[in-house]
Amino acid sequence: MFEFAWVWVLACLPLPLLFFLLPKRQDSQPAALKVPSIIGGIEASGQRKASNKLRVLIAILAWVALVTAAARPQWLGEPVSIPAEGRDLMIAVDLSGSMKIDDMQINGRQVDRLKMIKYVLHDFIERRVGDRLGLIFFADTAYLQAPLTYDRDTVNLLLDESLIGLVGEQTAIGDAIGLAIKRFKSREESNRVLILLTDGQNTAGNITPEQANELAISNGVTIYTIGVGADKMLVQSFFGSRQINPSQELDEDMLSKIAESTGGQYFRARDVESLQKIYAKLDELEPFARESRQMRPLQALYYYPLSIALALSVLLALWQLLATRNWWPTSRGVNP
Repeated sequence: MFEFAWVWVLACLPLPLLFFLLPKRQDSQPAALKVPSIIGGIEASGQRKASNKLRVLIAILAWVALVTAAARPQWLGEPVSIPAEGRDLMIAVDLSGSMKIDDMQINGRQVDRLKMIKYVLHDFIERRVGDRLGLIFFADTAYLQAPLTYDRDTVNLLLDESLIGLVGEQTAIGDAIGLAIKRFKSREESNRVLILLTDGQNTAGNITPEQANELAISNGVTIYTIGVGADKMLVQSFFGSRQINPSQELDEDMLSKIAESTGGQYFRARDVESLQKIYAKLDELEPFARESRQMRPLQALYYYPLSIALALSVLLALWQLLATRNWWPTSRGVNP
């Protein structure tokens, strides 16, 4: 269906008629003495009138197109139903310096932990049809990258653009949980689920994980924690290769307590396959029944009349320029 968002703007269409009510300007310069010529006078008068009429017509069309564009024409598509059931999931991703450790593999290629999380999380986000998703990044502090939204493509794009160390090198787990709780408070009817992915322990932030845990319990937020990192990794040194545990700083006890006390669960992601299994379990979370709603796709059309108005304005400006420089055929009097 076609409509104008601001239909009242069309009332401005008659405004140019006000110029005809203004008193005419008196020309103080003496008129030039023209050579008497009946035929030449008739031809010059006819050309001048035809030229003026065409310029007025172009100006009117430009004004109509401009006002039409200002009224914001748009096309409304057919109503689309939004699923009545879904989840409200906030995803918190660790961007601390330890996420640079390349102890993960994707299709036989060694990658860092953040790349592995992005690789698996993309598919998880794509499957969240009908769910509202939010995205939090945390390191020295936590910040909201995407509020709860149905726009999965935007959430995936923002996840793609994330960089390790973007907000520091440490890990503020308590701040990430606190920020998620704050965002859930504006959603009175919500199942309030937080999925937190980290590879370390809390080393920064304004609130401790224990304080954040108490807030989560009192606000009914369920937290699923995921510890990311391999147990074994070969590193090269001067004396040859040796095996180390790259996840020795992972605080699994703290993550387990937070998850269990809020009714969630702690998972351990040592590789791509284990993280995929974790997300498959999270798919089984009960959806939250909410009021059914409909939306109508909207396509803006203002740029069509705006382009026409711009083109006609340029044409009038060129016409005036050519006329003033005597490059345009106009009727002129001849001075003696």
